[in-house]
Amino acid sequence: MSVPYETAAYEPRESPESPEEHLARLLGRALNSFELPDETIRRLDCALAYDGSLHSAHHSAGLHRETYRHTWLLSDGSALTLWELVHNTAPGSEPQHEVYIDEEELSTATARLALPPDAPDFELPVLVQLSAIPEERHAYAPDDSADHARRLLRRAENADRPGADVASLLATASGHQITQAFGRPCRAGRAGLCFSLYEHAFLLSDGVEMSLWEVEHTATPDGRHMCEVYATEDAARDAMERRAARAR
Repeated sequence: MSVPYETAAYEPRESPESPEEHLARLLGRALNSFELPDETIRRLDCALAYDGSLHSAHHSAGLHRETYRHTWLLSDGSALTLWELVHNTAPGSEPQHEVYIDEEELSTATARLALPPDAPDFELPVLVQLSAIPEERHAYAPDDSADHARRLLRRAENADRPGADVASLLATASGHQITQAFGRPCRAGRAGLCFSLYEHAFLLSDGVEMSLWEVEHTATPDGRHMCEVYATEDAARDAMERRAARAR
């Protein structure tokens, strides 16, 4: 028997890997992981969420080098980033992985690789800034979006959730898209906490784009899943940091 959405038990979105597992895989493949400071590893023991992305790439004459940014949200509300260097410039051309605590160390390691100096880098942030063609920010699905907005606001439990004025605007929504805003949902930390952040983007009938930011977490007295909704990403992240600090 199906259960109406409004009355169904709140089910968390599952993640295949926790922040701890992401860290273990990174350290397991990095040849120099033993060089990381013990304090850095201790701080990462309390990670609540993880996000990883390609930062830059360099391919030339069969040789390649990529750098990746790995970021963890910690229980005190701060973020810690490690930089991974992947290349095949060693004898045998087998991919090798190295990890560094800051961009200065990463740059020093990158400079010693046997790559042609005139080959250009592919850097994602630069490409985004130099793009002269405006791209649509979201791919909207016209799937009863106004009702989706109504249900999202209804299940929000925070007292400072968006009010009637926002609900009135979203009643005209003709499309929406949901995206993960900080990596994948995760089960994390020694306290077994779970934090996830989602952007619910809406396309209104007049063509205006509007987003709500949903925080899912288990930083509740009884460990149950709770949904909070905020009008801005900054407000949502501030709420995550407050919840994480209180749960320490």
